[in-house]
Amino acid sequence: MSQWSDTRILDLLGIQLPIIQGPLAGATTSAMVIAVARAGGLGSLPCAMLTPEQIRQEVQAIRQATSAPLNLNFFCHQMPAPDAERAARWKAALEPYYRELGADFDAPTPVSSRAPFDLVSCELVEELRPEIVSFHFGLPEPALLARVKATGAKVLSSASTVDEAIWLEQHGCDAIIAMGYEAGGHRPIFLSDDLNTQVGTMALVPQIVDAVQVPVIAAGGIGDARGIVAAFALGASAVQLGTAYLFTPEAKVSAAHHRALRTAKDSQTALTNLFTGRPARGIVNRVMREIGPISPLAPAFPLAGGALMPLRAKDEADFANLWAGQALRLGLELPAFELTRTLAEQALAKLNRS
Repeated sequence: MSQWSDTRILDLLGIQLPIIQGPLAGATTSAMVIAVARAGGLGSLPCAMLTPEQIRQEVQAIRQATSAPLNLNFFCHQMPAPDAERAARWKAALEPYYRELGADFDAPTPVSSRAPFDLVSCELVEELRPEIVSFHFGLPEPALLARVKATGAKVLSSASTVDEAIWLEQHGCDAIIAMGYEAGGHRPIFLSDDLNTQVGTMALVPQIVDAVQVPVIAAGGIGDARGIVAAFALGASAVQLGTAYLFTPEAKVSAAHHRALRTAKDSQTALTNLFTGRPARGIVNRVMREIGPISPLAPAFPLAGGALMPLRAKDEADFANLWAGQALRLGLELPAFELTRTLAEQALAKLNRS
């Protein structure tokens, strides 16, 4: 499959197909990464919820199975200062659910965490030497980013606006993921916290393509070959798919999440800050409906999820994050290798007919 009209991402990242498996924190397994890599796409290992030793073990498993390029993905948030008063107000808002489900309201609140990219993460990149390092919520501090680039790794990050894309290019990104409003999981928003700034994929991609010189990867609302063709028509050099890979047997999702992915309608996702403190798109469930998907009470990222953990243990469907994008109804029940190859073959056939 070398007939792609735009090969900039293929050449830059050393992959065969312009398909990037989105780094789905908590759901991506080494088996998924391996399958996508073997198919010719770019496998991405999300590292924010893994310990350094777990990252080493996953990378070792991947390297033993394939010599294809590997993407390690990290978050670039700043950990918030403790705010006991805000945490107490948030837990108090959830107290009726504790009483209803028989959870111990007076027990210490569990800690919900996502690790930001730091010196330890940087040293891990220097040790493991992935071919690609991608970031969410901007980029790490310049000194750490310089060390990452010194390893020879290509650097990617996600933009939700043209301003963010320009900033990323100016600060050293080799390619930019243009993530539209439709995408599942956390918004990459980092220059503002105003959700009114968020733009849909069809409008965002061509404007970012026009604004930067580096290759652009389209993400958000792309679930089949038609979406890939549309992304290329808008000027993207590749696509990143997340929700599509949640339907693969390699995805590590709960029974509740599995069921919701296969039954929810296209209109049943929303941006919410309830589960982590930062806006992310997921399938609407009870707690989102009753509290409202966005609440000022939710503690800052990544702390909001702690108070929900005891409720999640009692009822996952109603109190867990069920991340998914708006194209979830396009999901195909295929293994990750077959999904990657099928999407590429179908997209290439459509592109070559046009």
